[in-house]
Amino acid sequence: MATEPAQRAYRAPCPGCGAPVEFKSAQSAYAICPYCQSMVVRDGEVLSRIGKMAELFDDHSPLQLMASGRITLDGKEHPFTLIGRLQYKSDAGVWTEWTAFLQDGELATLSEDNGAYVFTRTASVQQPLPDVAALRPGASVSLDGKAYSVAYTGQAQLISAEGELPKLPPLGQLFDLIELRSSDGEVLSIDTSRQPPAVDRGRAVLLEDLKLQGLKDESAKDEQGRQFSCPNCGAPVQVMLPGSKSITCPSCKSIIALDKGVGAELAFAEQDEPVRPIIALGSKGQLQGVHWQVVGFQHRMGQEPGDDEQFGWSEYLLYNQKRGFSFLVDSSDGWSMVSPTTGAPQMVQNGRSASYLGTTYQLQSAYEAETTYVLGEFYWKVERGQRTSNRDFASSKGLLSLEKTPSEVTWSAGDKLASDTVAKAFGLTDKADLLKRDDPGPFVATKSIGCGTLFIIAIVLIVLLSLLSNCSGPSGGGTRSSGGSYGGFSTGGSHK
Repeated sequence: MATEPAQRAYRAPCPGCGAPVEFKSAQSAYAICPYCQSMVVRDGEVLSRIGKMAELFDDHSPLQLMASGRITLDGKEHPFTLIGRLQYKSDAGVWTEWTAFLQDGELATLSEDNGAYVFTRTASVQQPLPDVAALRPGASVSLDGKAYSVAYTGQAQLISAEGELPKLPPLGQLFDLIELRSSDGEVLSIDTSRQPPAVDRGRAVLLEDLKLQGLKDESAKDEQGRQFSCPNCGAPVQVMLPGSKSITCPSCKSIIALDKGVGAELAFAEQDEPVRPIIALGSKGQLQGVHWQVVGFQHRMGQEPGDDEQFGWSEYLLYNQKRGFSFLVDSSDGWSMVSPTTGAPQMVQNGRSASYLGTTYQLQSAYEAETTYVLGEFYWKVERGQRTSNRDFASSKGLLSLEKTPSEVTWSAGDKLASDTVAKAFGLTDKADLLKRDDPGPFVATKSIGCGTLFIIAIVLIVLLSLLSNCSGPSGGGTRSSGGSYGGFSTGGSHK
C-alpha cells in the first residue's frame, strides 16, 4: 500500500446523514458522502451540503477508491492512492478521471477511457492558451515552444462522482474540452469548466506498470451484461461491454445504435451480403503476452485515388480489461496488430512520411475506406457505409496508420504478425491453411522514381510485350497495371 504522507487528515460528520466524511488531502474542497451521496463542500472546519450526486455509471473498471500504486515521475518513484472519481460524458462517450493522492501531498489524475489510461499532473503554460473556437481536429498548435496536434475538441459534462475531489463542476453543465497530443507521446488537456482554464500534462501508462494493489475482485464482476429485444426481429440481444455504442443482432445481423442507452428507442440498420469471420466472436487468445477476447468484427473496402479497383480487408476488435482495445487486422498481404496511439505523430507537409516516438515512417499508401459489414460490439458508433480518408506508413520498427473524418483524426501503431502466430493464439491450428497470408519480411522504404528509371522501365515493358505477343499470337487482349490497388492496407487499414 502507498505510504501515508505526513499531513493530517480531516474527518467530520456528513451534514446530510451524519456519517463520517474524510478528507485526506488539504487540497480537496469537495467530497461525496459514501452513504447518502450528498455533495459536500469544505470551508475550513465546516462541511456544507450542496446537493446530491447522481448514481455512478457502471463501467466495470478494475479500479476503485483506495486502490494504491506507484508512478515514476521525473525519474523518481512516487506512491499514490486513488481517493476520488469523476465521470464525464461527451459526444465521444463516457470516461473517468481518478484523483490520485501522491505521498508528497500533490494531487494528480489517472484518466480511464475504454481501458486506456493516462496519468497527468497540473501544468503551467507560459503563453496564452489558443482560442477554443478556432481549433479543429488535426490542426497544429505550438505551446511554450512545443508542437502539438489537436486530437479532440468538443463539449463535456459531469455525470457523476464519488470520494474526495479537488474540483466538482456542476452536474450536467456543458463545458469546452480540448485535448492536444505531441509526437513524443505527451498529452495536454485544457478544461474550461474552471476559470482560468485548467491545464493538465501527462503520458499514457499501463496498469501493470503502476504496481496497483486493492483492485476490484474480478471474480465478483457481473458478467450478465444488459439484454434487450432487437428492434428489427425481436430476438434477444445481450450487451457485454458497458461502454458499447453499437452492437449487431446475433439473429438478423442488424446494426443497433446504443449511444442513447438501451432504455431509449433503438435505431437499427439491416445488413445484407454477410461476411463470415474466420475467428469467431467471443474467441479468446494470447497475443504479444496479453490475453484478448474478440468482441467485434468489421469488413472494409478501400480505393486509391484514380484507381477503379477496390481492395478489402477485415478487422477484429480485441478487448482486455486492463489494456483496453486493439485491432487484429487480416489483409491479403499479412496479419497485423495495432492500437490507437496516445501521442499524435507528426506528418510532413507533403504527407510522404510521419514521425512518432523518434521513428520516421514512410508512406505506403493513401486511399478512401468504407465499412461494408460489421458484427459484435463496438466502443464507437459504427455504421455500414462509414467513410474515412486513410494513410498507411511503415518503418523497420513497425506500422503507423492515419484515419481522418471531418470531425476526428485517429492514429494507430503496431506490428505485423506471422500467420502461424495468429493460428496458435486462438487455437486454430486446424485452420492454419485458411489463415495463411504473406508473412512479414524486411521493410524496404519506398523511394521516389526518377525520370531515367521510368524511361528504362518503359523500354523493358515494350520489349516484354513484344516477346509475349510473338509467343502467344494475336489474342485480342491487353495488359493492365495493378496501380498498387492491393497495397493500400499494408498496415492493416485504419482504426477508431
